[in-house]
Amino acid sequence: MPRSYAFLDHPGPIPFAHRGGASGRPENSMAAFQRAIDLGYRYLETDAHATADGVVVAFHDRTLDRVTDRTGAIARLPYAEVAKARIRGTEPIPRLEDVLTAWPDARVNIDLKDAPVIGPLAEVLHRTGAWDRVCITSFSTRRLAQMRARLPLFDAEDVCMALGPRGLMALRARSYGGPTAKLVRLASTGVACAQVPYGLGPVPFVTEAFIEEAHRLGLKVHAWTVNDPAAMNRLLDIGIDGIMTDDLVALRHVMASRDLWPRPTPAS
Repeated sequence: MPRSYAFLDHPGPIPFAHRGGASGRPENSMAAFQRAIDLGYRYLETDAHATADGVVVAFHDRTLDRVTDRTGAIARLPYAEVAKARIRGTEPIPRLEDVLTAWPDARVNIDLKDAPVIGPLAEVLHRTGAWDRVCITSFSTRRLAQMRARLPLFDAEDVCMALGPRGLMALRARSYGGPTAKLVRLASTGVACAQVPYGLGPVPFVTEAFIEEAHRLGLKVHAWTVNDPAAMNRLLDIGIDGIMTDDLVALRHVMASRDLWPRPTPAS
């Protein structure tokens, strides 16, 4: 069974602001993250790339082309050039360190987007002491293994990590009666959750059997990216542990209607 992690210490299903809540402000911008915090979100989801000179930025794509007023691959540009880009023409690309320090009570789900970010990200986490309030995920099983290897032993024990693609496929196979051994090994190496698409086209990826099997292994299940209230309700009905959304207001409304929205902590 995996150990418990501070990142997952939350009463009830976790509402995540996907890219800061991309439908309300420019994605992965400080403005988006601030809006999420103002709406009561404690969990932010973002992505990580490293510039040519090793600065970790919160940005989804490998290139600036899609969402900024500049072009070029982030890994090939110095931070001084990346810093000139504006998301949707208005917002600068934040350093991940700024996101971690601006809201010290927030927890941040970090998607490793490319291998060059692994070393610089480990340095950022060490410098900020944010080990216990991040969860690291990736579409690459290899990148996750490399990241785990870069974490000092005394810090690695605090870092929550998600299953990579191979683990997710094994978990899905297990939910249909497949073998368990590989998942048990993964769970013993710091993996604490499965973060998955809620559906593949019209077919649900997250099923009740999938969640039940994950829970049997001590794993939490977080679904992305869920912007439809009906899908949010379906997932909550079958026991989901977290929902990532671009539509922050819709998810807050759905969870509040079920008395699942986290209440603010009284000021001391």
